[in-house]
Formats: sequence, structure tokens, C-alpha cells
Amino acid sequence: MTTQNLYLDINVLQTVPSSNLNRDDTGAPKTALYGGVSRARVSSQSWKHAVRADFRATNTSVGTRTKEAAKLLASNLKKLDSSLDDKTVTAKVAATFKAAGIKLDKNQETGALLLVSHGQLAKLAQYVLANDDLDKKEVKKVLKGDQSLDLALFGRMVADNPELNVDAACQVAHAISTHEVVPEYDYFTALDDEQPEDTTGAAMLGTIEFNSSTLYRYANVNLNELIYNLNTQDAIQGVAAFLKSFVLSMPTGKQNTFANKTVPNYVMVTLRSDTPVNLVSAFEKPVTSKDGYVDESIQRLESEFTKTQSYVEQPLANFELGKATSEVATATTTLSDLISQVTAVVEKAVQNDEDSND
Repeated sequence: MTTQNLYLDINVLQTVPSSNLNRDDTGAPKTALYGGVSRARVSSQSWKHAVRADFRATNTSVGTRTKEAAKLLASNLKKLDSSLDDKTVTAKVAATFKAAGIKLDKNQETGALLLVSHGQLAKLAQYVLANDDLDKKEVKKVLKGDQSLDLALFGRMVADNPELNVDAACQVAHAISTHEVVPEYDYFTALDDEQPEDTTGAAMLGTIEFNSSTLYRYANVNLNELIYNLNTQDAIQGVAAFLKSFVLSMPTGKQNTFANKTVPNYVMVTLRSDTPVNLVSAFEKPVTSKDGYVDESIQRLESEFTKTQSYVEQPLANFELGKATSEVATATTTLSDLISQVTAVVEKAVQNDEDSND
């Protein structure tokens, strides 16, 4: 376990064409008022969901968030011992959740969504089968160990038993556009392929609101917390996996309608030993341009990074992808190169600190 603070800042600029990534209750793209003007906004929950989906697609360690954890535990029990009848399994599951301090309703569901890793469910089943009398401390220990990467990164809140809470090692900001956005509307119609030739008019019509934007996205990872939740080696590998997924993932709202899947224009990753720094203040004054927003947004972001150096300690390392040269960071040529270099400096920083405490 490291003793010095270690934080990884991830800053992304990404331009998105006509799209509706993340809708509000009226179906319109979410927005935020910042710097006195309306901005496009994508919520942190929406992007974390996209990251978790990418974890699944890439076979990265991911848990399950569900009200049916009891049924999953029952399934694990039956896999380990097929001779168990349903009544016995139900009784064991009820006793387990009672020991964990988590209430089940009449449908054997938790009152709220519960994020659990598959490793926790498997080890919990093993413990239950090996012990007729369940120890609350041991049950808690199982439910706090073997964390999946998404659980370790994004944490868990258990209202029934706060002792099972997991502090998130990662913070994800709401993405906002670096400039003002004005809502636009698409009026669409659809024809009935089987309607008679002498029939005119559309069979369906409607409107959908959309916008286009250059988004500033930000996330940070508390490496000490991630190591605490996992272990040193898994945390280092987890940082690499999260960095890749955060950079490449995108919420899928109205994806089939707009085909708006893009990749970032610019990425800056900073390793700090004092405090994480969100650089969104670079865009408090909205970017204005008749020739695109990306270049000006990159200049603003780098300038803000330099300004913040008057308030914080010199970073341990700073890398960027998307520019050939830079005065504020080490330039990388590919995402793989960026991830490799970031992983190397993180591993070195953690190792040096652990060695100094031996």
C-alpha cells in the first residue's frame, strides 16, 4: 500500500456530430448552464454505464448491478452442490442476506440495486456451504473482497448496511461542450410500404431534438484507493483498462438514429501527487469560432493546465495524444503508446513509494 497521494487525471476533448447521447425526461439532449450559456451535457452516470459496457465487451473484470443478487447466489449454490433442493437453497440464501444485513422482499429481491462481483458471489456460496452457522463478520469480509474493476472504480452504496459500502476510487465529471449549443429539431416521417398507390401522406411523423458539440470530458482515479480496493498489480492493470475504455467508450443514446460514434480529438493524462485537477474552467468563457472548436479548445486546455501550476505541485508526469508536439506534456503517437507510458510511470511511482516504506 502506498503512502503518498497518487491521482491520475484524464482529460478528453471529443467532437460529436448531430446526436442525442443522453436524454432528459422529455427526450431532449441534456444540457447545463455554464459560463452564462447553455452547453451540451452528458451525465457521469451515462458515461460510466458506457465504460461498464465496454468492460463486458472486452472481457474486463465487471460485476453485476441487480436486485436479484439472491437468485444469483442460489444459482451459485446449486452449481456447487446439485443435491440441494429448492427449499434448502432458499433457506440458506435468506440466512446469508440476513447475516449481511440486507433485506429481501417477498420476491427474494433487494430493495435497491446491489453491485456485486461474480467472485464475491462464488466465494459467498463456498462459505455458505462450508458453514452452517454464518458469521456476520465473515460474510461482510467476503462481500468486501474479490472486487470487480467497476466495483473498485465506481464504488457501492448499500443503504441497508453501510458497512458493505465501497468507496469509489474514480470520479467522473459530467461532460459539457466547450462552447454554447443551440437546440435543433429533426422533423421525420415514415411511409407505409403497403399503402395503395393512390394514397398520399406519411404513416408516421414526429420530431426529435439533437445538437452537435465539442465535449470536454474529465475523470480522475485515486490510485491509493484503487490499490486498497483491489491490490497493487490488479490496480495498475485496472488503470490501463479504465483509461482505454473511458477514452473509447460512448453512450449509445439514439446511436442508430445518428451514427455519431467518434473517437477523441485530444487526450491529456496527468499523474499527480497532491490533488486531482478538473480543467473545465478553461471553458468558463465559451469557445467561439466560425472555423471549428477543437483547435481552440486544445489551446485553452493546455493554457489552463499551465495556469493551474501556480496552485498545485509539479505533476509526476504528463502525457498527451492528439498533437505532434507540446510544451506541457510528453506527446504520444497512438492510444496504445499513451496507455503503455502511463502504466509505466504509475507502476514506477507505486513501486518507489512501496520500496521507501520497506
